Amino acid sequence: MPAAGERSAARREATGRRLARFAALRGKAASPGEFWDVVAVTAADAEQALAYREQLAEKLSRKELPLGVRYHVFVDPPGPKIGGHLVVGFLLAVAGNRGSSGQARVSAAGSWFWLQGDRRGSVTLARPLLSRRPRAAPTSVPAGGNGGSTLHVLQCLEDLYGDKWTSFIVLLIHSGGYSQRLPSASALGKIFTALPFGDPIYQMLELKLAMYIDFPSHMKPGILVTCSDDIELYSTGVTETVTFDKPGFTALAHPSDLTVGTTHGVFVLDPSSFSGKGGLEYTSCHHFLHKPDIETMRQCGAICVRGNCSQLSSSGDHSDSENDLECVYTDSIFYMDHSIAKQLLTFYKQMGTLCCEIDAYGDFLQALGPGATQDYTENTSNVTKEESQLVEVRQKLYSLLKGTTLNVIVLNNSKFYHIGTTQEYLFHFTSDSKLKFELNLLSVAFSIFSDKAETLDQSASIIQSILEPGCFIGPGSVIEYSRIGPEVSVGKNSIISGSYINLKVDIPSNCFLSSLSIKINDQVKYVSMVFSVEDNLKKSVKLLSDIHSLQFFGVSLLECLDLWGVKVSDQLFSGENTHLGLWTARIFPVCSTLSESVSMSLKMLNSVQHMSAFKLNGFKLLSVEEMLTYKDVEDMLKFRKQIYDEICLQR
Repeated sequence: MPAAGERSAARREATGRRLARFAALRGKAASPGEFWDVVAVTAADAEQALAYREQLAEKLSRKELPLGVRYHVFVDPPGPKIGGHLVVGFLLAVAGNRGSSGQARVSAAGSWFWLQGDRRGSVTLARPLLSRRPRAAPTSVPAGGNGGSTLHVLQCLEDLYGDKWTSFIVLLIHSGGYSQRLPSASALGKIFTALPFGDPIYQMLELKLAMYIDFPSHMKPGILVTCSDDIELYSTGVTETVTFDKPGFTALAHPSDLTVGTTHGVFVLDPSSFSGKGGLEYTSCHHFLHKPDIETMRQCGAICVRGNCSQLSSSGDHSDSENDLECVYTDSIFYMDHSIAKQLLTFYKQMGTLCCEIDAYGDFLQALGPGATQDYTENTSNVTKEESQLVEVRQKLYSLLKGTTLNVIVLNNSKFYHIGTTQEYLFHFTSDSKLKFELNLLSVAFSIFSDKAETLDQSASIIQSILEPGCFIGPGSVIEYSRIGPEVSVGKNSIISGSYINLKVDIPSNCFLSSLSIKINDQVKYVSMVFSVEDNLKKSVKLLSDIHSLQFFGVSLLECLDLWGVKVSDQLFSGENTHLGLWTARIFPVCSTLSESVSMSLKMLNSVQHMSAFKLNGFKLLSVEEMLTYKDVEDMLKFRKQIYDEICLQR
């Protein structure tokens, strides 16, 4: 068995080959069967969908994506009624008119784009029609979960293409969350998270397309389902091919340590059906476990001994467990053929409404394999929000899918990475992580970084930013899409995103700073959110009397409010009155310029760190939730483009 270093080197080599294949296809028309027929990205709401659409349009105009592909953004409608739906479709056709009547066409970069509504009369959204009036943005993913979102996308594809959709090879990327654990991705989306490599830089979308570049040509028509904040790197033998050609479901499996298994899906495989050796093995799953505890893994026979497990991987775990004695095989992406997709679509139509969140992994895959039982349908211990209809829907799904095969492609030399939190983001981009090695991540990626700018070491990560001579960036910090002035000092383990800092300031360690453009009454304004990278933006309380338990940079929010002169009242929090937390707290001042908004938020933080008053009287204050509601995508992308253009000019 190769040593851990050799396996990592093999993954790096295979990853480099896939990136090169994708780079050769960027801006060119893919041959039939060479690439995806449809790339579908889900969005949480109409505003997020429009942000995605604008970014896709920009990528296509710059020829950063393969052409001849149907790129769609599908909106998950808010509220419990997911049966009636709204579609924002976005399509590129290299030549010819593939659209049907009633579709709006816009010429761009010599190609045609369509914004499509569905056949049942949903209104096609265009940006000028988007309301800027305040509304309560959801604090989590819309009703339906990623399982309901998957069903919804199937319906959208049928609405747009009729029976033709069953001949498509589809990549479905779930990206409809609000990224509360990595709020620098909240405004423009996790799937558009910048990565520290590429020229111009890659975002998660390009990386996903590159890592799956080998799949479409070895896949029968069907749907491959993935999420927007994970990365799967793998190496196989020269003659081995990952093929998706079997009926039913097919999932990739990665050897992982037992702790990782408690937060993922775990496959119970027949030990006689695979050896755990070589790069690639095909087998089937007897029973799928969803986030099981270690005792359950043992009882069900999911744990493999090191001799039958070529390597271990950690999902966002900071330890290297490739030498542990035991492992389990965990899930990542899965494929379903069109016969299964049509069954699920029929089920969806019969349900009419879906008033609960179902999970594409937990609620689809647990019904599969000969060892599946109905017991899981009543187990709600891993459910974030339990609804009365959940058990009933699960039981109906189980009845529909029981007996269906769950094929498993065991990737013995593979690694699953998750970058959905500030801690994971900082670790993988700045430490000596395996992801950094295997993706060849850079310390300075597509940036202007003067020799006179000071840094402590090479662990900082600079992404599409301009750093002026004299600034200081501490170790382990990430700077993206920002301008940093000459008198700025950034502490260690901090994240600076979308900001313009041109004042003399010492930004403390462990600081999270992200700036947004907003539009209120047709006027562009700016707001900067500031937190500790360790603050929990998902934590909430139900009563005003309990907000003392909320922490802002290690200090009780109640104390912070007193320092800022902000009164505790029912008007302090946006959205539902039962979700009182940092996400909904109206504490960030609206300013006329980007640099002023950064200055104000840093002064707020300074007042907390030094326990000195800094009154916010006279400012309109917004919560992060409201910032996303008012966000001005066009202005934020304009700021990024200014940095992009300046970098291009000075290189």
